[in-house]
Amino acid sequence: MAFAGTNISLSQPDITQKLTERIDDLKQKIAAWGKRIRRFTERSRQFNQNSLFRSDQKRLHKSLERPKVCGAGQRPDQADIIAFWRGLWSEPVNHSEGPWMEVVASQGASVTPMDPITITPEDVAEAVRRAPNWKSPCSTGYIITG
Repeated sequence: MAFAGTNISLSQPDITQKLTERIDDLKQKIAAWGKRIRRFTERSRQFNQNSLFRSDQKRLHKSLERPKVCGAGQRPDQADIIAFWRGLWSEPVNHSEGPWMEVVASQGASVTPMDPITITPEDVAEAVRRAPNWKSPCSTGYIITG
């Protein structure tokens, strides 16, 4: 079957070499068709997503939602989260940055510090109230990866 449409017969003396060449040729053709199909599929997917973005963003975001990532699994324990971040931020660390830090510090000395900002729960509620529900990362409000 590999030699269908060719002038090669199995009784020729160098059939092994010709068979190997023909198999390699067919493998390359299969690989080229596979790449072509992948390119077409990717381009088609991009085209559909772009069209959907222009016409109906809500439906696009719903189609992009991955239920395995969004809200899947068990939430981490609050005590573990607190212990993790305390371990990162509460431990004093002594870095030796080098002379470039002194240059940066001297350049930043003339900059006036920004007034402190306090974000209240009311500020967050007001900002979230105006955002459409479908623009949140998922229905539970948190994303678990891994």
